Amino acid sequence: MENNKPEEKKKREKRDKILLGILITAIILTIGIVGYFLFFYETDETEENKLAYTDLIKQIADGEIERIEMTVGSTTVKVKQKNVEEEKVTIVPNTQAFVELVQEKVAEGNNIKLDQKPQNILVSISQTVFTLLPTLMIVALFVVVLKMQGLGDKGKIYDQDASKEKVKFDDVAGLDEEKQEMIEIVQFLKEPKKFNEMGAKIPRGVLLYGKPGTGKTLIAKAIAGEANVPFISMSGSEFIEMFAGLGASRVRKLFEKARKVAPCIVFIDEIDAIGSRRTSGNGAESENNQTLNQLLVEMDGFDTEETIIVLAATNRPEMLDKALLRPGRFDRQITINVPDKRGREEILKIHSKDKKIAENVKLKTIAEDTAGLTGAELANILNESAILATINEHEVIEKEDIEEAFKKVTIGLQKTSRVYSEKDKKLTAYHEAGHAVVSQYLETQEPVKEISIIPRGMAGGYTMNKTNEDKNYISKTEMEERLMVLMAGRAAEKIIINDISTGASNDFEVATKIAKDMVTIYGMSDVVGTISINVEKDPYELQLLGEKYADAIGAEVKILLDSAYQKAQKIILEHMDKLHEVAQTLLKQETINEQEFERIFE
Repeated sequence: MENNKPEEKKKREKRDKILLGILITAIILTIGIVGYFLFFYETDETEENKLAYTDLIKQIADGEIERIEMTVGSTTVKVKQKNVEEEKVTIVPNTQAFVELVQEKVAEGNNIKLDQKPQNILVSISQTVFTLLPTLMIVALFVVVLKMQGLGDKGKIYDQDASKEKVKFDDVAGLDEEKQEMIEIVQFLKEPKKFNEMGAKIPRGVLLYGKPGTGKTLIAKAIAGEANVPFISMSGSEFIEMFAGLGASRVRKLFEKARKVAPCIVFIDEIDAIGSRRTSGNGAESENNQTLNQLLVEMDGFDTEETIIVLAATNRPEMLDKALLRPGRFDRQITINVPDKRGREEILKIHSKDKKIAENVKLKTIAEDTAGLTGAELANILNESAILATINEHEVIEKEDIEEAFKKVTIGLQKTSRVYSEKDKKLTAYHEAGHAVVSQYLETQEPVKEISIIPRGMAGGYTMNKTNEDKNYISKTEMEERLMVLMAGRAAEKIIINDISTGASNDFEVATKIAKDMVTIYGMSDVVGTISINVEKDPYELQLLGEKYADAIGAEVKILLDSAYQKAQKIILEHMDKLHEVAQTLLKQETINEQEFERIFE
């Protein structure tokens, strides 16, 4: 609870400032409104009691005026005529000249009584407010512009000395090789003189790149925690907003702050927001160019005695400008990969420390079944399982809680309340049975873990395969068989129901992507040849090869998909008895687990 006190204090101070601002604004408006009414409505001015200024001057000259009453600062005067009970009101264009005229007539013997009243205090204040209001608005606008321009304090500093919960390398699991690389940086920060005496230059920057959730930000904080130095954090998107020159200004301010607290670490998350390749464009692109140029200048401008290391993280290293990646700026580039089986088990151990888990739950088994998941996703699964265990009133987190959390995170929320027709239910059952049966008879595909026709997320049903093997490479045969499994759902619909549905749309989307990558990126086509064209990165690559290659690629992708569909149909026709048995079991109990599925094929 103590760690939250500074944040609570800041929130209270911010709330108090807002309330004070509202109060001051309300007081000013009240004074202004009251003064306005006093100033403009202090006389009962109507058409009947008006007296023209020229008529007033003439009547003063003729001696027809008995008394003149006026308020200091007001242009409205009350006039009492002789032999007339009702007072008149006159607007005086120049009060000073009018007073002098009246005083002159009095000196000449004209019996006129001149009453000059002091101005009402509220009227005086309101006049001042109305006079200063445009200036105050300009000042307020200027302050807002300064705030938006980022000329204030930017970049959060996490002081490791003041932090009670430092992030250390022990808190980072599944990144052993990456941590070893970072130990050198910690030594640079702890003993810079030792390296300087040897003639070694401290690395200016380290770029961390990998999938979201792999631990890039966490390992940056761990470096600061191990070295026990200040950690200045800022997101790439914070540099650029709406005013020109904003990004460059914030970059300068960030590095000015870093020099004051050096040795330190400057961490820029999502650096591709400001570090993307420079173009010759105008507007926003020009602003991005200025920001990147300033970042390049700042990284070049470090003195040798300044121990400032810039850590940056990105999911898209291919977007970064080449000048940013050269030695002397980001000297080291480290890939943060998805953890392997052993790494996943270590991550699960860290995130399960403060959770009550049943003895029959084996973290090793969970690690085997979660190949391809990142550390953030594993942490989310354990957190969701703890929530489910609490809702289900379990004393500890049970195995079924973790399995349900895994499906919730990877597939989506189960929708047991959805009601759908028997026709749709039958179609879904045979669709999922098609996936499962074809997968069972293909050597490269993983064993089926679970089949269900209960909707989850956007899916009407799902077939889940085990993923107990970490793969760095995928063979052509495996990709072709994966296409067959994806096409098997539509094939089963066509064979059994003699109709097709929209349920296979996602299968086709995934299959088309695989087939396209086989032809254009992985060089797995005998017709197109060993060529790599990444249309997503550069849409113009395909145009450079001409229409002949474009037609050949399209034809080859279609051949792969059509061939997979035909082969899937053949397997289903050969094993119709198994298809019916799996589908009928799904219609009865809606879900088939691994053991039940294996018994069908025994």
